[in-house]
Amino acid sequence: MKHTLFRESSMTEGPVLQGMLAFFLPIMLGTLLQQLYSAVDAVVLGQFVGKTALAAVGGSDIVLINLIVNFFVGLSSGASVVISQHAGAQEHAQVSRAVHTAVFLAIIVGALTMLLGMFGAPLLLPALSTPKDTLQYSKDYLVWYFAGMIPSMIYNMGSGILRALGDSKRPLLFLVVCTIVNTILDLFFVAVLKLEVAGAAIATSLSQLICAWLVIRTLQRAHGDYRLDLKKIRPDGWLLKRMLVIGLPAGISSVLYNITNVYVQKAINLLGTDTVAAWSVYWKLDGIFWPISNAIGIAVMTFAGQNYGARKKDRILQTMHVGIALHLAMCALIGGFIYFTRDWTIRLFNSDPAVVEQGRVIITYLAPCYFLFSATEVLSSMMRGVGNAVKPTIITLFGACVLRLILLFTMTFPHLSNLTIALCYPITWTAASVMFLLYYKFGKWLPAYPQKQPDIG
Repeated sequence: MKHTLFRESSMTEGPVLQGMLAFFLPIMLGTLLQQLYSAVDAVVLGQFVGKTALAAVGGSDIVLINLIVNFFVGLSSGASVVISQHAGAQEHAQVSRAVHTAVFLAIIVGALTMLLGMFGAPLLLPALSTPKDTLQYSKDYLVWYFAGMIPSMIYNMGSGILRALGDSKRPLLFLVVCTIVNTILDLFFVAVLKLEVAGAAIATSLSQLICAWLVIRTLQRAHGDYRLDLKKIRPDGWLLKRMLVIGLPAGISSVLYNITNVYVQKAINLLGTDTVAAWSVYWKLDGIFWPISNAIGIAVMTFAGQNYGARKKDRILQTMHVGIALHLAMCALIGGFIYFTRDWTIRLFNSDPAVVEQGRVIITYLAPCYFLFSATEVLSSMMRGVGNAVKPTIITLFGACVLRLILLFTMTFPHLSNLTIALCYPITWTAASVMFLLYYKFGKWLPAYPQKQPDIG
């Protein structure tokens, strides 16, 4: 007798808006809690160590972390798409094999990320023109942060598995526990033991270890197709290939975004420590928006994947429309919050007058512009959900990354200022969104439905 997949939110039946909200809201809260990890690091370091430590972990470090981690997270995202498609098609044996293949992939990806980050990332700091007074802090934070990558990737993959099958609530509960632990450990390691930036990174890595343990135990105790048996963790060649075919373009897309951000950070570093600290504060506040944007993308991708598996094109299109509406609403809400609270929130991180003034200017330039990214986030997520991963990556390459590099070298570096740095973002968000809208309107973005795979065993 086949076990049925649990359905904490209905993806292939019922009202799309209601189902997406039930699925999206826990993801949104969870991703905000993940951002709270780094925000707590920044607040504790800014208050107990100083603006030099704040500039270190929020400047070059965050760029290198995003460059390396987001590639592997993108690579792993193909697993969620494959699992959601088989879940939508009710192909039970494939779901089970895909779960074990996904956990295997997470372990390998985590090990590679750890090694590359611990030994490679610190070597790139001088190339970013990292201020000399922040260099040692930056190296210390990177080494200890990347030491926790295996449990971090296991947690992210495990959460992706649960969400692909409809459960977005338990990953949120796990993060609530780990955020509390992270805050306590941050204060203990930094304020009490005086471990400075290393203490903040150690606190984050230990918190990720707890998250990984919680999600693995949940999968082990599950009943049904998604139950994890540690003895069965091995790759299924056909499923692994599909995961990589979908995930690799997403990983490349993340790398392209973050390579351009490396040059943005180089421009920021050339303006000095005060500017680096001001942008570091903005990145932390900006970090409120992007996890929510990503959460909407995850919801759209998962709903599109399950409905593609169920061969329901009309619900895929409904998912897109609901996703656009949600994204625009969140742009107004979060952008408005960041803009109107900027005087208070900047001082929460650091009260240095130069940092406060520059941070205020940066937020004024960028917080009202998030809506320009809406079409890119939603359409690219929908297309990945149905298995179309290559063309969205090409659009991202030209619409955002290549254009941003052109702007950096023709506008920003010759006329270096916070304004010329900031302008790179709304211009490229607009270009990418226009290209995605044109591809959606005139291109063949929906692949042919594959033949259903028979259940084996």
